[in-house]
Amino acid sequence: MGKYFGTDGVRGIAGEDLSCEMAMKIGRGAAAVLTDNTGRRPRILIGKDTRQSGDMLEAALTAGLCSVGADVESLGVIPTPAVAYLVRKYKADAGIVISASHNPMEFNGIKIFAGTGYKLPDEVENRIEAHIDNDCRDIPLATGADVGTVSVRSDGVRDYVDYLYDAINGDLTGLNLCIDCANGAAAAVAQKLFPRLGAKCTFLGVSPDGANINKGVGSTHLENLEKAVVDGGYDCGIAFDGDADRCLACDELGHEIDGDKIIALLATMMKDKGRLDGGTAVVTVMSNLGFIKYMERQGIRTERTAVGDRYVLENMRENGYAIGGEQSGHVILLHHATTGDGELTAGKLLKMLAESGKKMSELNGVYAQFPQVLVNLEVNAAQKAAYKEDEVIAGFIENEQQKLMGMGRVLVRVSGTEPKIRVMVEGQDQEAIRLCAERICDKINRRLSKLK
Repeated sequence: MGKYFGTDGVRGIAGEDLSCEMAMKIGRGAAAVLTDNTGRRPRILIGKDTRQSGDMLEAALTAGLCSVGADVESLGVIPTPAVAYLVRKYKADAGIVISASHNPMEFNGIKIFAGTGYKLPDEVENRIEAHIDNDCRDIPLATGADVGTVSVRSDGVRDYVDYLYDAINGDLTGLNLCIDCANGAAAAVAQKLFPRLGAKCTFLGVSPDGANINKGVGSTHLENLEKAVVDGGYDCGIAFDGDADRCLACDELGHEIDGDKIIALLATMMKDKGRLDGGTAVVTVMSNLGFIKYMERQGIRTERTAVGDRYVLENMRENGYAIGGEQSGHVILLHHATTGDGELTAGKLLKMLAESGKKMSELNGVYAQFPQVLVNLEVNAAQKAAYKEDEVIAGFIENEQQKLMGMGRVLVRVSGTEPKIRVMVEGQDQEAIRLCAERICDKINRRLSKLK
């Protein structure tokens, strides 16, 4: 991670950490770096989710881009993976998304895709950061006819829906679905896509007002979808986050299907069809031990990376693997997409359900998960930095790991996108891992309390 760019772009509270001034600098720096030495006028696509601050940040970002001679094409409200797809289809130089994904509405973020549809590598982000630190004084400003233009593209959602329909290539006739769009960017796409695939659909979270994105809906509040599915007698439920780059699900009994389960099901299907390149699925260190053992039984290798879909994708591209993702619902299907795509993932999962003739609960029962306890500790920037250097905490965590005696594991990490330290303990004994997590959280809180 860089100074400003985390694991998923620049993120913070809109108007505070992520100010208009910062957005303008990001625009200028990105335009300069991404079109360096090309000798031509760059074209940049911009999409956003439904946050109230999105218009403000888009205006500032657009001003920065145009001020150094880039032309901007605004896609409006559209999922993050749509921008990754459309930047290639429209042959643009870059695509920018204004979104904080699953975070509350007061947060926002700016993530950038190169013209290839892939997120920027660290080296490129570092060059943009260097311009930001220099207040972009080294970037010549355009004047007269060299100033960039702004236009609106109204065909983005249509083109993206057409792409998803072809990529999924399935018939969902007979399925009765409840789909939660998190009052976010998924709403514009999902309401066109899934009925077109033949499913009978009821939609939740499709009334964004600028403030209600992810609020009690979507993949971060799956309990509401689970209840709706059971009460309504649906075959299953699908939930997206605010920018639709992740997908979770539940079966007809209201039981969660997380990213691990989705990857396990799709990877097994791909293996059976000879489409599992390298016989491997790439996941992160957060993936459940039950998932790892199931994949071993299926003859599928797993590789584990640091948390963050960018690290999963790097491994997949380096080694030629076709599927990877995170427990949180980011799933990357590299045969079809360059980033995690919630609606593509949902379509593939639902196609598998329709073709299997089974109930979703039968698919969900492929393996038993090891119990996990996950606690998020709210921290500030100083506490994050102090945690990383605290040898007492590190030693305490190692001691707690030893107490589990090989029957579980401890993972404590600093979030790359939120002001949190995440504590995860996993094992076969629910009470033992609960107590372990409590001891670790107490130690961290006591050591860092002086920095509040």
